[in-house]
Amino acid sequence: MERIPYGIYSKELREEAVKLITEDGLSIAEVGRRLQIPPQTVSNWVKAYKEGTLPAMGRNRKPLAEVEAELARTKRELAEVKMERDLLKKAAAYFAKESQRGTRS
Repeated sequence: MERIPYGIYSKELREEAVKLITEDGLSIAEVGRRLQIPPQTVSNWVKAYKEGTLPAMGRNRKPLAEVEAELARTKRELAEVKMERDLLKKAAAYFAKESQRGTRS
């Protein structure tokens, strides 16, 4: 899956990721999978939250232009659609094979 370009995460995304871990009790790996963020990055955010420096993170990064953000979203969506397509191909092949076993020749 495509990830968000290096180091470009909104303040809201960082806070939501930390909230999922601290309040909802999810693991760092699970939050990373759900948000498509490297687990080490999420771990850094949790550490910064505990130290009280989470709001200061990312201030030195320039925000993504709207076009860049849209491109990242589109790439992520395309990767998801490709995974779904591949899964459906495998399922169709499996059921076709099963239906051939059930018929008598």
